[in-house]
Amino acid sequence: MGIEKDIPWLKEAAGSAKLRRQKHLVAVSGGADSVALLHLLLDVGFSNLIVCHLDHRLRGRASTEDAKFVERLAKRLGLPVEIGRTQVKELMVSSGESMETAARNARHRFFADCAGRHRCERVLLAHHADDQAETMLWNLLRGSRGLKGMRPEQTLHVGATELCLIRPLLSIRRKALVDWLNALGIKWREDASNREPVAVRNRLRNEVLPLLDEISGRDSVAALIRVAADFSELEEFESQALAEASVRDPQGRMHLPALRKLPPLLQRAAIRQFLLDCGVTSIDRRLLDEAMELLDPASAPGINLPGGRHLRRKEGRLWIAD
Repeated sequence: MGIEKDIPWLKEAAGSAKLRRQKHLVAVSGGADSVALLHLLLDVGFSNLIVCHLDHRLRGRASTEDAKFVERLAKRLGLPVEIGRTQVKELMVSSGESMETAARNARHRFFADCAGRHRCERVLLAHHADDQAETMLWNLLRGSRGLKGMRPEQTLHVGATELCLIRPLLSIRRKALVDWLNALGIKWREDASNREPVAVRNRLRNEVLPLLDEISGRDSVAALIRVAADFSELEEFESQALAEASVRDPQGRMHLPALRKLPPLLQRAAIRQFLLDCGVTSIDRRLLDEAMELLDPASAPGINLPGGRHLRRKEGRLWIAD
């Protein structure tokens, strides 16, 4: 066993023929991370993979070439492939969302479409440890709750479709993946825009994290990953408390009488999880503060959510309306 021994999910998969036989959608952008994930899955013995690529039309000809690269790669590996296309800039205008949020939501809708066609709700994503560190810093800066990162597994509702997002590579650094690809002579597509100081994540990756390394004299990504593990343990305890509280009714709405019995910390956590499960993104402290006000019967009966949706209160319930 090679690099996969350092990746717990793949190490587990290597010993589970049932898991390796299951159908999985694999998100492949053409970059080093997703190309490495695809080859690692095949090396471990996964035999029922569908390659999925969404062309965001953000980089002109380069985006088109990415899609062609992924299509050729899937064909060479003998795998079925789904290529989708969308105009993220138009989505930004119509939804009022940032580029990153509009692109992410477009990908989720694309995955949901693929899931319906292939009757497979499992989607494998190539986020790695460096992505995790960037996510934690960005969540902290925009006022999200705690030093929270991405989950190794996450259930996401996109319309009527339930997706299970799986991130096998969260424990490994990008450099290790690139070194592995180079050692095997495996090619990938390099996205030059990742080096441009235009997006928040790019600046965190290329400027902030190296500066933190310099100031602290240590590997800041490794330190952030350890913090993420600690915070994850606290979330598990919190999830157990919320499960015992039973704050949702049989229709999946928030039950206000039960919610009001919880301490504010768990109230906030319950609302946040409810919003996430309903596909709401860009959840920051301000939004949660506004949602918490709905617990007061004298407050306004609803608030606006990202993407033109609304969180409503009526007859002791909270639910999301389009």
